[in-house]
Amino acid sequence: MRSFALSFLAVSSALLAAPSVTFYKEALPVLQKNCQGCHRPGEAAPMSFLTYDSTRPWAKAIKAAVASHKMPPWHADPAHGKFLNDRRMSEADIQTLVAWADTGAKAGNAKDAPKPLAITVGWGIGQPDLILEMPAAFDVATSGTIDYQYIAIPTGFTEDKWVQMAEARPDDRAHLHHIIAFIREPGSPYMKDLPIGVAMTAKQIYELAHKKGGERGSRENSGFSDMLVGFAPGTPPATFKPGQAKLVKAGSDLVLQMHYTANGKAGRDKSRIGLIFSKVPVTERVLSLASGNGRFEIPPQDPNYRVDSSFTLQEKSTLVSLLPHMHLRGKDFHYTAIYPTGEKEVLLSVPKYDFNWQNTYELATPKVLPAGTRIDCIAHFDNSSNNPSNPDPTQKVTFGEQSWDEMMLGFFDVAIDVKVQPIDLMRPKKSAQQKPSGEE
Repeated sequence: MRSFALSFLAVSSALLAAPSVTFYKEALPVLQKNCQGCHRPGEAAPMSFLTYDSTRPWAKAIKAAVASHKMPPWHADPAHGKFLNDRRMSEADIQTLVAWADTGAKAGNAKDAPKPLAITVGWGIGQPDLILEMPAAFDVATSGTIDYQYIAIPTGFTEDKWVQMAEARPDDRAHLHHIIAFIREPGSPYMKDLPIGVAMTAKQIYELAHKKGGERGSRENSGFSDMLVGFAPGTPPATFKPGQAKLVKAGSDLVLQMHYTANGKAGRDKSRIGLIFSKVPVTERVLSLASGNGRFEIPPQDPNYRVDSSFTLQEKSTLVSLLPHMHLRGKDFHYTAIYPTGEKEVLLSVPKYDFNWQNTYELATPKVLPAGTRIDCIAHFDNSSNNPSNPDPTQKVTFGEQSWDEMMLGFFDVAIDVKVQPIDLMRPKKSAQQKPSGEE
């Protein structure tokens, strides 16, 4: 009994002697490093962690989120690949926030606070060199299915521009699911009949083209167009290391693909694109490609339906980043590189895909992909009643634009020598036997 009493007193004394973790001295530096990028006014998170007063009510929720590794959101299997933008918190940082909540979430002395982060309000990339805005606002209906809207914005560039950073900023986050800004170069067939500043659906564009040029006119509004930047829940801005950039040629337009969803309330959106130009000579052009499959039919109640895709690179390139994309039935996603030697390497495995956090995974060390490398992707979908996000497990599911449809797209960015043409990455070279007669 005496031994027990002494042990109890020793533990009690240690607890009493242990200093409390305070907001200003210990917790705030952790929040600055890991959380404030999203948890501040105007960003994706619904609450701000900039001040003690705004953070204190969420102390228990913060503890639960970081202890369970739900936050910060990061879904890559650590067994495959290392990523520059890995959001996982260190165990020491997790324990600091847990201890802060457990010891009363005290403020402490404001003099202990670190300097506030230098934040450009409204932009994750900092103050853009140029901001391009939709020419007119789009009015979102209160109900019904809203087809993808396409809106062309002129860049006004009189010379070629190299973009090292780009960010898409929605004006109405409540109604807008995603933005993809495509580059429409002068003379490009991509959406060539889409007029500047007028929101149109793909069907409307093709009907307009058909009136102007018949079937040929309709076909001419397709073709490859590089993606400059995108926005979706959890997707970070596009940033490249010095010497790498996206090319926007003189006279180009940006074509925004806008996915709005009605939620019972009227909305109004006038989204913007922010650009930061390269300040150093560019030696590598970055292109966005995809290994995707749109030919599938997921049966009702299937808990583990598999879809495969492949993309073969015809020229040497350097892999920069990976972005898997599925919808509400998405379960897992895997990228594998098949090299010309036959060697295989898992580039990324996302065992628990989350539609609400569509991460881009930036390679810590860019990987050289020899000509002939194949990017294979495997995705699984859960169309069963056990999937709480499933809109309707009794229906078969095919490829479609809306969130209740499905997609299977393994986006990836590669860097190529500025002298290489984008089409050369995708078009197989002709062998001597394939050359037309008379061609040398």
